[in-house]
Amino acid sequence: MKKITFLLLMLPLISIAQANKLFRKAMRVEDLNERIVLLSQVIDLEPKNFDAYFYRANAKNDMDDFHGAIMDYTKIIIYKPSAEIYYNRGNSKFNLEDLYGAKEDYLEALKLEPEFIDARYNLASVKYFLNDFEGSILDLTKIIELTPYQPSVYMKRADCFLALEKPLYALQDLTLSIIAAPTAEAYYKRGLVYLSINYYRNAKNDFYNSISIEPNNSSSFFYRGTTYLLLGKYKRALADFSVPLKYYSLDYEALLGLALTYYKMNDLENAKINFEKAIRIIDPKKLNNINIELFSETYWYKEQLFFFRDHFEGLSKLL
Repeated sequence: MKKITFLLLMLPLISIAQANKLFRKAMRVEDLNERIVLLSQVIDLEPKNFDAYFYRANAKNDMDDFHGAIMDYTKIIIYKPSAEIYYNRGNSKFNLEDLYGAKEDYLEALKLEPEFIDARYNLASVKYFLNDFEGSILDLTKIIELTPYQPSVYMKRADCFLALEKPLYALQDLTLSIIAAPTAEAYYKRGLVYLSINYYRNAKNDFYNSISIEPNNSSSFFYRGTTYLLLGKYKRALADFSVPLKYYSLDYEALLGLALTYYKMNDLENAKINFEKAIRIIDPKKLNNINIELFSETYWYKEQLFFFRDHFEGLSKLL
């Protein structure tokens, strides 16, 4: 009888030792499927091993099994809620486009840890996607107060200001982002803002800087070409509009840019050639019966309508 009692007392210790061994093995393996299998065995032996749930949830999340990850994070939250677990579950919900669910989890994380920067940033991102731009700005401003030198935060806040049609505030934030880290993206974004408010020289300089950092960004060439066209520097505009076509020959935006530039140079033959190419890409059936609405989804119609309209009739007569 004493031997049986001794064996019964030893069984939990054996189970714990086996679970620890499996857990250590799971942490060493790189294959996520194998890691999940091993951690599941740990959980079978120790149903309240929350470290195993945590790492299994992370592995599931990394394999895009977001529902499975959420179930594991939720199991931990029931017994041991923490800011990190709420944050991770929020990320899984965000990946499932459950924006309201993600928002709730980020808020819970911040209740437990008010200075959790990543949770605050993701909350701001969710609010942005929910069109709560003012709320996003408030969260981003709190991050800036805690850590002022975060270029991505300034850029995100600039996006919010642009959504609220406050380009001057956006320019301030993009400038602060560039001061903190002069990246091609920051120059590119600021160039777009300058272009939208007709500060063509400033825009041209920013696209130039963006291209200097990232020479293969064809979009920067297109928009720099646009600034050259609007500034009357037609040869430079032609050179820049030609670059996107090297990457994608069906880029009708660039072809329209070429057509407009040649038209301004009074080179009507090349203006016609490029205008016709653009129409054939957009809708070849309309070649003999075009109207300006055919271009309603183009940059030239949406952002440069007055300029485009002024030259549309002349281009149409070339066909």
